[in-house]
Amino acid sequence: MSRNGSPGRPPDRPKPVRPTPVADPAPLADASTAAGPTPVRSGGPSQPALESPRPIGLAELQIILVRFKGLRDECFSFHSVVPAREGEHVIVEADRGQDLGLVRKAEDGAAATCGGGCDEVGDRPVVPPEKRVIRRASPADVLRSQQLRDEEDQVRRRTRELVKTHKLKMKVSEAEWQWDRNKLTVYFTAEKRVDFRALVRDMARTFRTRIELRQIGVRDEARRLGGLGRCGRELCCRMWLPEIQPVTLQLAKDQGLSLNPAQISGACGRLMNCLRYEHELYVQGRKRFPRVGQTLETSRGPEEVTGWNLLKETVSLRDRSGQLHTVPLEELKQESKALRGRRVEGRRSDTPPIA
Repeated sequence: MSRNGSPGRPPDRPKPVRPTPVADPAPLADASTAAGPTPVRSGGPSQPALESPRPIGLAELQIILVRFKGLRDECFSFHSVVPAREGEHVIVEADRGQDLGLVRKAEDGAAATCGGGCDEVGDRPVVPPEKRVIRRASPADVLRSQQLRDEEDQVRRRTRELVKTHKLKMKVSEAEWQWDRNKLTVYFTAEKRVDFRALVRDMARTFRTRIELRQIGVRDEARRLGGLGRCGRELCCRMWLPEIQPVTLQLAKDQGLSLNPAQISGACGRLMNCLRYEHELYVQGRKRFPRVGQTLETSRGPEEVTGWNLLKETVSLRDRSGQLHTVPLEELKQESKALRGRRVEGRRSDTPPIA
């Protein structure tokens, strides 16, 4: 009813206002969600959250000794949550690329010390190498490395043909591909220096990669190629020797061996490494034996020392008539001691008593 009492239109009621739908705001990315999956919006199906990777700060530092072809060893640094183990293959930083090697030894980088220090003052922490292990090798990486090894025989034969074409006096021993094929190293031996600049250019055009020619000695060649020694076993330089030390003819003289080079030389044509094994024993043991050429007083009279045997502990003597015989060292010492004692007693008996 209106104000004056007459019926009228009821007042209009305000219409309800519907809220405008607003999209859910995107969640802010933080350290915990940046590396994980995209969060699910409200109302969607729930999914289990994936674990974020372990921070790199908790990775362990290892110093790894990696072995390559030809017994070539080199140390690398390795940061990983899972430590490397001996016998597994790894991909490492190489000259302008990558290479594949076998883990020979792995040590904790924080606990590794240099025994005695470089100046033999005390243990020093080992400085991690600059080169590092990139990752563990996959089976496909190992297969690729084996395929490269199969191709190296053909590379060596082709290189020998190029050497013959250029009329160079050098012997190609071995070829080695880098795992990523960015470099090809060819090892050779030669008596003199060789000008192989033209050869390198032809090899670069043939193999279409970076070429490195490296001259090595005959000892290093035997170490890389291997073989059997005079004893019938594998060469010591190939099987277990960590490094090749110089061997001189004086080592054979100290041990009383034949000085014929054909009898004391190894497969490489140089003096055998095993001449060093017993040399210190002979040097120390020689102090207990009489000198060769020395004349000794024995029960048979004066005799000359012609030689001695360190392992059998015997001494060879020659009497005045030229007859040779062998006497044990201990027996010769006791006999010489008894003769000296008799000589001293005889001098005492000849001395007149003091009045």
